[in-house]
Amino acid sequence: MNAKKHWTFDDFEPGQEFELGTKLVTEEEVIAFARQFDPQPFHLDHAAAEQSIFGRLAASGWHTCSMMMRVVVDNLLSNSTSLGSPGVDEVRWLKPVYPGDTLTVSYLTKSVRASQSKPERGVVVSVWKAVNQHGDLVATVEGMGMFGRRAPAGEGGNA
Repeated sequence: MNAKKHWTFDDFEPGQEFELGTKLVTEEEVIAFARQFDPQPFHLDHAAAEQSIFGRLAASGWHTCSMMMRVVVDNLLSNSTSLGSPGVDEVRWLKPVYPGDTLTVSYLTKSVRASQSKPERGVVVSVWKAVNQHGDLVATVEGMGMFGRRAPAGEGGNA
């Protein structure tokens, strides 16, 4: 992906897929997130996690989504005409994420739709995928993002 490119709605095409970046999962972050947002024993305590279906300390699925979001913001949305999101349609946690894992996040454009009522913007439906260092797909998030359109030549704005 071209990190220097300033993305607008007009740059997204159905079927395009690109890797955005990686995130190392640390034990400290797993526990800190769990303490604040998902304090289940298998996210907080090694002994409890060993007795769980995970067999060891595992990141919350919500933490996994948050880490994915950070990679997407750092490597795409922060250099775009992003206007936010009207929602997420599907989240899947396919395999546990453990401290020490390195997640690689990719972005697939499923569809694009220019707004009929607000021609200066459009909606991009995308799927984010997180794969661990073993090549295992661990999570997917499908949702929508609103992006400003590139202004026609001579009109200024988001060119």
